[in-house]
Amino acid sequence: MLPPLQAISAPSSWKCIDFISDLHLDASHPRTFDAWKHFLAETAGQAVFILGDLFEAWIGDDACRQEAFEADVINALHQAAQYRWIGFMPGNRDFLVGSNLLQNMGVHPVADPAVLEAHGQRILLTHGDLLCLEDVSYQRFRLQVRDPNWQRLFLARPLAERRELARNMRDASRQHQNDMAAWADVDPEAALDWLTQAKCNTLVHGHTHRPGSQAIASGYERHVLTDWELDGSGPARAEALRLTQEGFARIKL
Repeated sequence: MLPPLQAISAPSSWKCIDFISDLHLDASHPRTFDAWKHFLAETAGQAVFILGDLFEAWIGDDACRQEAFEADVINALHQAAQYRWIGFMPGNRDFLVGSNLLQNMGVHPVADPAVLEAHGQRILLTHGDLLCLEDVSYQRFRLQVRDPNWQRLFLARPLAERRELARNMRDASRQHQNDMAAWADVDPEAALDWLTQAKCNTLVHGHTHRPGSQAIASGYERHVLTDWELDGSGPARAEALRLTQEGFARIKL
């Protein structure tokens, strides 16, 4: 069943719209952070949609008052929001980013899912984890950590304790992924159901770390955003999906 939708209508001034996700920003990944900061400052897009997992882990808004790296990320967002529209949709790593913090930065909250009307298209935006139905244990975990009571109790803990708990949850998540034969992907039937209910033909999402564009069914397509990784030993990954009047294009960074 499609959750309640947020509708966003792009103004005519948005000639170029960029979509990114899954940067997993962390102090141990300085090259990825620098590339993202440069992208925010230099992109040709009048609007940038961040579709979840901007942070490797966000353990509460008070972290940016006590931790230098979190403060650097918030400052970069605040600066970028002075001269272009920035939208933030929470992912499975940063669902604790608060509305007051976004407002103070000048960043616009984007619900999951949301419909963007731009360049004559209706585009369904989501982080993607809600549609990974095959991963039943993750869906149970997601329900738990999105519960307001769970979040209230978590945020009441000392910052150092929250950081350790977040580290343990990330380790458990990595082990869970290693135990699976393959990472769960978006369920195609559920995705098509969302698209038809939302009266959209195009889905844009992240989360799965499987970048590409493909048909879901006749007349329906999806564009999967890449994760960003510029600090590891493997191939470098940093890319934005760009929408203009001519359609979608992938921009290597």
